[in-house]
Amino acid sequence: MRGPGVKKTAFSVLVALWMASAASFTWAQSNTLAYAEPAIEVDDQLRQKLLDNIRAADSFEDRFDAEAWLMLMSGRLERYVRDPDRRLRLLRKIHSAARQTDLQPELVLAVIEVESHFNHYAVSPVGAQGIMQVMPFWKNEIGRPEDNLIDLETNLRYGCTILKHYLERSEGRLAEALARYNGSYGSYRYAAKVMDAWERWR
Repeated sequence: MRGPGVKKTAFSVLVALWMASAASFTWAQSNTLAYAEPAIEVDDQLRQKLLDNIRAADSFEDRFDAEAWLMLMSGRLERYVRDPDRRLRLLRKIHSAARQTDLQPELVLAVIEVESHFNHYAVSPVGAQGIMQVMPFWKNEIGRPEDNLIDLETNLRYGCTILKHYLERSEGRLAEALARYNGSYGSYRYAAKVMDAWERWR
């Protein structure tokens, strides 16, 4: 268990490196930090927003994990969401929805990237709605026709639950589960796109 002094020091080092734009961090599967793409500049306002979001991030078991994950993913998400405050709120909600359904948040980020490019107002030609492109028929399937799939939290709950269901149905075969999620079972083109994106988020 890390002591508070160690956590504070580690966070200060992360922020200093990020502000210096020397490098950003890639969270490797071995839980080590490695240098990656150039980092974004952090000002005092963004730092405070980050701290506020870390305090509110109740889906993390450890504050240090919240600090590191939110900082790293915020830098990666900037290409899709320019506003730092919205970016951090969105990451918190995605992390929480993923953890509630026992999914890896990075996998959910990859699905969202491919499905909507993080536009939670997106509507597809076939009627799929929101950030995870959920089909409206699911509302009737569970007896909640009044649900608003454009609402971010509602859409994330639906999308993560559906994806988890297909993972269980596919006995953990991710490519099959993704194809079922997309409605393209029998073709793995969509699954390949999500898995490529997942590599960038991990």
